[in-house]
Amino acid sequence: MAVSGESPDEKWVDDHAGPVVRPYAVTRGRARPVAGKFDLISLVIAVRRDPAQEAGLGPEHHAIIALCQRMMSVAEVAAHLDLPVGTIRVLLGDLVARDLIRVREPMITSGLPDDSIFEAVINGLRAL
Repeated sequence: MAVSGESPDEKWVDDHAGPVVRPYAVTRGRARPVAGKFDLISLVIAVRRDPAQEAGLGPEHHAIIALCQRMMSVAEVAAHLDLPVGTIRVLLGDLVARDLIRVREPMITSGLPDDSIFEAVINGLRAL
């Protein structure tokens, strides 16, 4: 990290990690999205290609829109931008509220096994 006497630009760069920006700074301190719930496997696609006229969007918002020109999962977006999933969820909520992206939630499949089956499998594995 920076030591006293370095320029302000050098202060925010770590030799090993690169630029240092905390996730809460990206979301302006918000921990929850303003709209939507986003599963890791929810699929995201951009509605428009260039939202340049939209005020209040940060570079991360624009990066999400650029990435999501083709459908991509929430987990993939987080990996590509190298940001925590919680941060990505907040940013996605901003974009959903502005109708700049669409999100397709995973389908809930009926007929999932009862929890007792999982418990029986775990108990069986422990008995080995």
